[in-house]
Amino acid sequence: MPTTFRFLTRLAILGAIFAGVIYALATYIEPTPEPVSVRISPERFAE
Repeated sequence: MPTTFRFLTRLAILGAIFAGVIYALATYIEPTPEPVSVRISPERFAE
């Protein structure tokens, strides 16, 4: 039983760290918008 508890504790700690990193990335990092353009050749329209 102690081994299972230790495993679950470590798993919970890793999950909390992962959730914290995701939260920090979503909160503090502001993405820079960039225009996206893709050239499509006229041959692709003929298909």
